[in-house]
Amino acid sequence: MANGSITAEPVAVQSSPQRLEGQVATDTIMMEGRSGAKHEFQVFSWGTDFKPLGAVYVVLKRRTDGRYDVIYIGETGDLSERFDNHHQTACFTRNGKTHIGVHLESSEQRRRAIESDLIANYNTPCNEQ
Repeated sequence: MANGSITAEPVAVQSSPQRLEGQVATDTIMMEGRSGAKHEFQVFSWGTDFKPLGAVYVVLKRRTDGRYDVIYIGETGDLSERFDNHHQTACFTRNGKTHIGVHLESSEQRRRAIESDLIANYNTPCNEQ
């Protein structure tokens, strides 16, 4: 059963921005799966162009208080293509997407396990529960 929380808070204010293959992250958030495992995500503005890397990702809406609402949790083997024609684009737009959180992971098996663990712990509006 999901804990009902769809909010993720920035981990800490960074002294220097983190980079992911040349892209600069605006924040870092920590998300916890139902298992208790914690996963760090680098946060980027929506529309950021990514290299073809495998990752677990979260679609986010930044709130005025600086925290993020988690709209969707997914995984992909290629971040550069995943959002062009995503099947939940309309839901992302309805829910005010502003950012994307990225947790790099090359192993498909590991990505799927992390994705499932996080979905089990967050009640997101765009994941089918």
